[in-house]
Amino acid sequence: MQIHQLSITKKPERKRIGRGGKRGTTSGRGTKGQKSRTGSSVDPLFEGGRSTFLERLKKLRGFKSIHPKKHTVTLSQLDRSFAEGETVTLAALVEKRLLSKRALKDGAKVVATGELKKKLTLGNDVAASEKALAAFQA
Repeated sequence: MQIHQLSITKKPERKRIGRGGKRGTTSGRGTKGQKSRTGSSVDPLFEGGRSTFLERLKKLRGFKSIHPKKHTVTLSQLDRSFAEGETVTLAALVEKRLLSKRALKDGAKVVATGELKKKLTLGNDVAASEKALAAFQA
């Protein structure tokens, strides 16, 4: 390769800022205002004084309990799924697909909706309303 075969690569033209470039005077920050100052940082949630997005969302009143609600089973469901003389326990309710497996952790309660025509016994791990208990005893 000879010297006349070499070519010069041009430098890419840089964007100049302010008077004569090299980030002079305002250094590309514009003039005055909060963002032009040294050490300035604006809260990303600040919207210039208007109510922020979070403040405009609906407020949910009250509180949510950390204890999960018990899963409910009706008397008519028990009458349909259980045979005469069986015991109603959490495991039996999950096995007969009246409740999900999560009910083993959260617990279950029998509610007096419908009629109970069979004789069933209630296990210790299943709660029941007053009317439902009366139906079991009757």
